[in-house]
Amino acid sequence: MTIYTQIDANKRKTRLIMALFIIFISLIGYIFGRIYGSGLSGFGVALIISGVMSFFSYYYSDKVVLLLSSAKQIHEKDNPHFFHTVENLCIGSGLPMPKIYIIEDTAPNAFATGRDPEHAVLVATTGLLQKLEKLELEGVVAHELSHIKNYDIRLMSIVVILVGVISLLADWFIRSFWWSGGRRRERRGRGGNIGFILLAVGIVLAILSPVIATLLKLAISRNREYLADASAALLTRYPDGLASALEKIATDKEPLEAANAGTAHLYIVNPLKSDIMHNLFSTHPPVGERIQRLRAM
Repeated sequence: MTIYTQIDANKRKTRLIMALFIIFISLIGYIFGRIYGSGLSGFGVALIISGVMSFFSYYYSDKVVLLLSSAKQIHEKDNPHFFHTVENLCIGSGLPMPKIYIIEDTAPNAFATGRDPEHAVLVATTGLLQKLEKLELEGVVAHELSHIKNYDIRLMSIVVILVGVISLLADWFIRSFWWSGGRRRERRGRGGNIGFILLAVGIVLAILSPVIATLLKLAISRNREYLADASAALLTRYPDGLASALEKIATDKEPLEAANAGTAHLYIVNPLKSDIMHNLFSTHPPVGERIQRLRAM
């Protein structure tokens, strides 16, 4: 598979998953609305609450992440090699220069954040700058710049809103069901078999929908990682540089002390220890598969 076909395939998959997401949330809103006459208003309330929460996350999450990671901004004089690497790749990709931050940690890793290319931040650990070769570092920087260019932060903010809406709707439905008492269930019973079927489907969706929504979110996140890998390979014209960097980062034994469960999903390689359950609910695809795809380009 070529770089171009990988990029096209990843974009198609993202559109497909987003379409399924919209269909799924529409189905939930419709069924809950049929069961409870106020379902549509409940949907609106859920959308407003999730929207307000995501608004603050969208505009201020980068500052919170930088604070939690103890990252410090640097300028050209502080690390000319890293600064010029980012600058040259920005010129090649047509992106404005992001702010550059450094985390004082010997574990190699990096991430990007910011709501759009004009407000982007690129962060690397000192371990990454010390342990990677020039072409490997270019691959990592190109990957993070691809996240910025592809508006992945904005996309995932939208996905978070959708997941929040689904979770709030499910919680609202379950609470309404249990607090409504026998009168509402009796009224549904008079609706015949269709009423019972809708109620049963609504209960199942209320229980399973948050899990399904989370899995859809993870699928989108993993697909965007593949897209960033392919876009980085297109930018540097050297897929093996990123593949080698991923291999070094994944096999490095030093723990990244600045990372935690709330920020781990941002890094190019998840810095937390993996197990079976973690792999199932990971925002990143397996590193081995990413390396294999890059080396097959």
